Amino acid sequence: MGLGDGDGSDAWLDEAVGFARSRSMSDEAVLWKGSSSQVKNLWWFVSCLLVIPIPIAIWKWLEVKCRVFTITSERLLVQSGVFNQTRDTLELYRVRDIKTEAPFWPRMFGLQHIHLLTTDITSERVSMDHIPASANLPDVLRKQVELCRDKKRVREIGLDLDPGVGSAE
Repeated sequence: MGLGDGDGSDAWLDEAVGFARSRSMSDEAVLWKGSSSQVKNLWWFVSCLLVIPIPIAIWKWLEVKCRVFTITSERLLVQSGVFNQTRDTLELYRVRDIKTEAPFWPRMFGLQHIHLLTTDITSERVSMDHIPASANLPDVLRKQVELCRDKKRVREIGLDLDPGVGSAE
């Protein structure tokens, strides 16, 4: 029997190619993946019962469902859009500050808002709203940002471009 006769003799080749493909992929691991809670649209759902037509509530539900945040060991990926999808990538070493907010209503459902201030030109501010507080994402992000900075040997340097402003004389 020759090569490619279907006898399974080239199975080792298939395994080697599969192994090479898996080794060539990045060592990046997904740390968390999710989207905002539908509590975000609670008032839209309630108003559908009273005034607004149901298609608007369905559209709002789809908008939230189609915005997915993926935090990997190196990047934050934000995929959004119902019909036309966009994907924004933020390298974690570019995150300068992490701010969390827990307004009263989302906090009642165990949710929080996470705001990232970055050095990225296309997305200087990234907001992840109505995220489960139980996921402990701010701590996960902070730890991963530091690991990425150490791995890439990147440090943030603050420059005072306007000296004397805000100083007491």
